[in-house]
Amino acid sequence: MYPNGNEALKDVNLTIRQGEFVFIVGRSGAGKTTLTKLLMCEERVSSGRLHIGPYKLEKLPRRRIPYLRRKMGVVFQDFRLFDNRTAYENIAFALRVTGESKKLIEKRVPYFLNVVGLRSKADSYPTELSGGEKQRIAYARALVNNPYIVIADEPTGNIDPEMSRELLDMLVTINGLGKTVIVVTHEKELVDRYKKRVVTIEDGRVISDRIGGSYVEKAE
Repeated sequence: MYPNGNEALKDVNLTIRQGEFVFIVGRSGAGKTTLTKLLMCEERVSSGRLHIGPYKLEKLPRRRIPYLRRKMGVVFQDFRLFDNRTAYENIAFALRVTGESKKLIEKRVPYFLNVVGLRSKADSYPTELSGGEKQRIAYARALVNNPYIVIADEPTGNIDPEMSRELLDMLVTINGLGKTVIVVTHEKELVDRYKKRVVTIEDGRVISDRIGGSYVEKAE
């Protein structure tokens, strides 16, 4: 509940198991963004329980939030890359802030540049990359810390349909490596194409939760 009394999410009972791939869908204002913020502890739950692995978010002290976020890989629609750092340096930054060794950085960053198919762009700055390439670097940065969970918040909003499919294919590949993947989106065509678990939120409530389902636009 927000200070103005608005309940963004109501009576939500949702379990996502380790290694699942889940689409969270719904119209603007349905509560998708609030759910993402709760998972990242940008907002705190006002009642109930919210757990990620061993972390109990409803009780998590603020000093522990950075440790939680190190276990999460988050890809935002606007990429949030540093324009004054190369692709390599953008990915390496996620390891440097956690105090990882130079040896580990030199091993993991090239590996994840390969995973996203951009080894040749290691020395390029974001201004020299296409929208799809920036998104791929954002994915590599999200994965380099070996997170429990990968959250993609409207990951295809700024790119063309072909690139959208390529990026979703990459997330499916990442999921195949054992990572839990949550994709928050409003793009019905992509959701229907991939036949994964689909959780639909409307007016702050879960109105549909289907394995291999499709995008449900309103309560049935």
